[in-house]
Amino acid sequence: MTRDVATVTRDVTIRELGRMFKQTDYNGYPVEEASQVVGFVTKFDYLACFEFTPARMVPHYDELMKRTVADVMTPEFIYVRSDTKLTRVLQLMVRHRIRSMPIIDTDQRLTGIIAREDIIRALERCAPKA
Repeated sequence: MTRDVATVTRDVTIRELGRMFKQTDYNGYPVEEASQVVGFVTKFDYLACFEFTPARMVPHYDELMKRTVADVMTPEFIYVRSDTKLTRVLQLMVRHRIRSMPIIDTDQRLTGIIAREDIIRALERCAPKA
């Protein structure tokens, strides 16, 4: 688990979000407002902005880059509490194909984030050395 979590606000533009993904290689960011987590935005959400559809065969790149996180974030996201068992975290990640998820306290405040790499490290510590 990572306790020092980078977050974004709803008003971050897609252009800024793309730069952040490029600089950090994070898979997603919790979206905060008034110190509470109100959503989660991932690389997939970012990429979905540029999807070709019959109505939009050629995306208007400049227009899309001006959109904000509020337009593309997932407001109903999967999260865990700090006391959630590792087996349950793993189950949620596998079932929902999630790469990372926020850890939130009872006041909807962010306390950390857990990623696949954290699970892999924990599993390696549990496995007997060969």
